[in-house]
Amino acid sequence: MVVLSVTGTLYTDILTDRYGVNLAITTPVIAVMLAVVFGLWYRKEHTLSIHSIVTVPREMFYWLAILVTFALGTAAGDWTLEITGWTPGIAVLLPTFLIAAVVVGWKFGANAVLSFWMAYVLTRPLGANLGDWLAVDKQLGGIGVGTLGTSAIFLSAILVTVIYLAIKRPDVIEDWTMEHVAAVRQPARERKMLGYYGVVAAIAVGTLAYANSRPHVAFSAREGAPSGPVEQLTPQQATANFTAGDLAEFSTIAQDTLGLVHAGDQAGAVTRVADLETAWDDAMTKLEPVDGRAWTFFDSEIDGVLTSVRASTPDAAAQEQALTALVTSLAG
Repeated sequence: MVVLSVTGTLYTDILTDRYGVNLAITTPVIAVMLAVVFGLWYRKEHTLSIHSIVTVPREMFYWLAILVTFALGTAAGDWTLEITGWTPGIAVLLPTFLIAAVVVGWKFGANAVLSFWMAYVLTRPLGANLGDWLAVDKQLGGIGVGTLGTSAIFLSAILVTVIYLAIKRPDVIEDWTMEHVAAVRQPARERKMLGYYGVVAAIAVGTLAYANSRPHVAFSAREGAPSGPVEQLTPQQATANFTAGDLAEFSTIAQDTLGLVHAGDQAGAVTRVADLETAWDDAMTKLEPVDGRAWTFFDSEIDGVLTSVRASTPDAAAQEQALTALVTSLAG
């Protein structure tokens, strides 16, 4: 499970960070993939209940669904931050509310299997936003535990949960038969609760739409983001300790991206700016020791470029301003 969680998260991060695929595309595409997995699973096995996973095909479908839900959770969690401008601490409230609403629905007679998978899928963006909230600095709206501390907290929580389940076995159902399931189901009540879930979904979509319509800046939990105000340097100060060769690649990519923005090729700009992020991250170990102050300054300017180019509603003027400032600084 832990390996799948890391793998699913990496797939989303690779698509977004390395290949520049917009989260507005990644999230619905992965959601459709999950729906396809569930559809094929149900068509072949006629049940999606985790208590019926007693054959190899069902187990394979289960683990495939888990992998896709982790990828979806990362994409949905990051997309929520991008379109709303919420900090992770605020963003965790939405999936928490939705999970609580699912529990209420289940208690009042909603289909148990449907409720389980809805709640399970929602734990993925909850986990993504909760992880960001714990990891990022306080100045960015987080707790400031750091990536290592957050990983330790989650691994400890997993270990405690596994030990508890192994000893107490509250998740084990002794009388699991199809006759037993048929006896406890209430189809009429389940159909009514579908309407309830529809209302809950409408509230969630309305909340996101309202937040997106308000002026905001997309939150970024990118590693290496400065934790406080960045000292502003002149181009001469920023490049004083670097050679022309050290900064040439970044300047070329920034100019290329600016040209694409001027040409109205937003997709091309998003793709090209991913090269800037990758190149900058790769050069960190070389450049930061040379001049940490200048590196932090450039890192902040590059963050500004990434945020403006990848915004859910891109603003050409903001992109040009961020890219022009970076090109000017890199030129010395």
